[in-house]
Formats: sequence, structure tokens, C-alpha cells
Amino acid sequence: MSLQSLLAPFIVPPGKKISLAKDYDPDYHADYLSKEDAQEQLREGIERLAKFQDMLYAQNTYALLIVLQAMDAAGKDGVIKHVMSGLNPQGCQVFSFKAPSSEELDHDYLWRSFKALPERGRIGIFNRSYYEETLVVRVHPEILQAQQLPAAMKDKRIWKRRFEEINAFEKYLVHNGIVVLKFFLHLSKAEQKKRFLERIDRPEKNWKFSLADANERKYWDDYMQAYEDLFNHTSTEWAPWHIIPADRKWFTRLAVAGAVYSKLAELDLHYPSVSEKRKLELAKVREVLESEV
Repeated sequence: MSLQSLLAPFIVPPGKKISLAKDYDPDYHADYLSKEDAQEQLREGIERLAKFQDMLYAQNTYALLIVLQAMDAAGKDGVIKHVMSGLNPQGCQVFSFKAPSSEELDHDYLWRSFKALPERGRIGIFNRSYYEETLVVRVHPEILQAQQLPAAMKDKRIWKRRFEEINAFEKYLVHNGIVVLKFFLHLSKAEQKKRFLERIDRPEKNWKFSLADANERKYWDDYMQAYEDLFNHTSTEWAPWHIIPADRKWFTRLAVAGAVYSKLAELDLHYPSVSEKRKLELAKVREVLESEV
């Protein structure tokens, strides 16, 4: 199966209303693909990604922004670790967005994201992102009430306005050569429970788990509704969403790597051409080096 055929079912069609529960299976893993085959393909894919990254850096025209959103324990850290493992650290930046600081709350909600955008030639990864302002803030209205916004801006239309603002922000980025690639790692509630219990049972994983994580499960349906509304309003032609099945980590990692590879392949990346003057300079350098005794 071609890479495009593999990825097509995971893309949220811009302008189409989707149902997260009906249209996307968190346990999907492609029956024709074994775990061992997927791991081998991932290794090969990482090598190819490294070549693309090298050209991206040398060309210094585009940047790639990867946005990762998910419920807790869906595997965002694992995707970053395994998919990006073969890339040059000098050309890759990772930002994990947690609750806003007091300084960040004194600015608009996109301010801290602007500061973290990747430079041309680099790959930037947002582990959570500005989309949290339409998710956790929506599920927990008390957070919105505590934000230093004009009272008139805290009305029922705030989510629609934020969707429009984010769409405009992402279009601005794309128009300026920053390609936006968005992933939602779609984990089932049952699989999250299983992974939480594993974190409790394994001492080296205890640090990754807190009571607050478990308490958020009470809002699972609210989060799913918020995510669905988000996808239906912010999957655009210039920055569509990819809903990646996350119940099987090996498939999740391969699918994300495939989407990143496919996007970089579209950019017609190449090494900068060398001028005739530069070629003459290099020829002289060769003469000097070869004349050394």
C-alpha cells in the first residue's frame, strides 16, 4: 500500500463535519502490517527523514512545525523520542507547553507560541500547543474566568473566535514558509487506564503519573466533545488535522513518521546550488590542499 493510501483515512477533511467516535478507531493498526514490519519500516523511515532534515537545514527556506495533541498517556513523548531519534539535534526544537506562567498570562494566548516558532531550516515540535486554549480551558471554565481578558470577550462565542484566530495564525505561518503539521494521538479510555496502571506498577514510571491525571478522566466525554468541535473548525486546506490511532504505539509512531516524511517530500527540498565563482574558489582550495607535502 502506498504511503498516501495509508495516511488518507487519518486526515480530517477540511470543511467536513466528522464524528470522533464513529469515524476514527483508536485501535486501528492495519491488518496487513505486523509490529515487526512496522518497526523495520520506522527504522528505514528515520534514515530518510534525516536526509530530508539535512536538506531542509541547508536550503534554509522552510521550517516545519509539528503540533502534537492528545490525552494523557497517548504517547506524545514516545513519538518525539522514537520518530525524531535519528535527526540532528541542532536542527530540531521541542517545546512542552504546560499551564501558562504569570508572565504568559499577561500576554495574548498565542504570544508564547510565537516565541517558540522554529527558525527557517529547522523542525519545531509543540508537545501540546495553543490548542489547549480551546480544550482544557473549555472543559474547565474556571480557568477562563481567571484569565485577564475583558469581560465581554468571555462570552459563548469565544471558542468560535479562537478557532478563527488560530486558523488565521496558521495560514500566516504557512504563507511565511512555516509548514504546519498537526497530529491528535487518538487513545481509547480503556487503553489510557491500562497505561496509567502500568505507570503505577513500574517504579521508574511513577514520576509520570499524578492524581490530577486520574481525576481528568472524569471529564473524558467533555474533552472528546471539545476535540471534535476543534477538528470540525480548524482542519483546513493549509493545516489539516491527522487523527492517528494511538492504542498501539508501534503503529502510532510509524503513521506519524510517514506523515512527516510525506510532507517533507512535498517541499521539493534540495541543497543550494553553487555559483561559478564559488566553484572556482573550491577548485583553488583543492589545488592548495593537494599541493601540501
